[in-house]
Amino acid sequence: MKKKIAIIGAEGQMGKWFSKYFLEKDYDIIGYDSEKEILNKSVTKAQSLVGAILTADYVILCIPVKRTPETIRLIAKEMKRDSYLIDISSLKTKTAAALSKIPDKVNPICIHPMFGPGTKKLKGQNIISIPIRDAKKEMAVTKSLFEEANFVQIDATEHDKKIAIVLGMPHLVNLALANIFAKEENFTLVEKMAGTTFKAQKLLTTGIMTEPQELIETIISNPEIRRYAEEFWKDIGRMLILIQENKTEEMIKYISSAKERLAKNVDLDEAYKKLVTMVSAVEK
Repeated sequence: MKKKIAIIGAEGQMGKWFSKYFLEKDYDIIGYDSEKEILNKSVTKAQSLVGAILTADYVILCIPVKRTPETIRLIAKEMKRDSYLIDISSLKTKTAAALSKIPDKVNPICIHPMFGPGTKKLKGQNIISIPIRDAKKEMAVTKSLFEEANFVQIDATEHDKKIAIVLGMPHLVNLALANIFAKEENFTLVEKMAGTTFKAQKLLTTGIMTEPQELIETIISNPEIRRYAEEFWKDIGRMLILIQENKTEEMIKYISSAKERLAKNVDLDEAYKKLVTMVSAVEK
């Protein structure tokens, strides 16, 4: 008998991805979306939130982070015994706390897939697992559902700290860059003049801006981002002062120091080769 997976938020970008992924794995998919009509004819459409989860073996929440803790509280008590409630939100402190309080009859799974809805293949993609009750069991179940992925296990607090670097800062910086690009009167000329660096940066900046506005806001609202953002702001101010005061030697020392420290963890020459390869592949 096929296992049933209920996807809440089934018509959202990640909801569609999970629907397609698990349909290909031969699961029965029950979809519910309070905001959009579910268009995938292979998905059984539920008429209500509770109706979607009553007979499901797994329930995946593909909804905004701010709605996730309350939704967990609403549905967990209605789920069948030995089912799994899976949270995929990008911030974990509050959702992990909500999962830790669900009835014992339901198994919590707290993960953060580190890929977007445009991902074609799962192989090589990272999934972060946050232990709630039984770390070993939760990891085993996650691996059984997403066999080809790479896995990292980390607690909720540390997850949000690291995500401030992994997602928060790139989104914050690129949102500001997107605003600068948008204000440029002759952007077509800028693109004609562009070299490898700008081409790569433009791809990243414009790619991020295709994400739902609510998701971007959530990512940069991570309280853990503040200290990194303040350090970033101070560094920009410091560099501008050095440039304005023609302190060339100090500016070079600053660049050298950053380069030396980064090189301890990153092969810079290899990174540049990959950058050129990436841009060249996109332009073919």
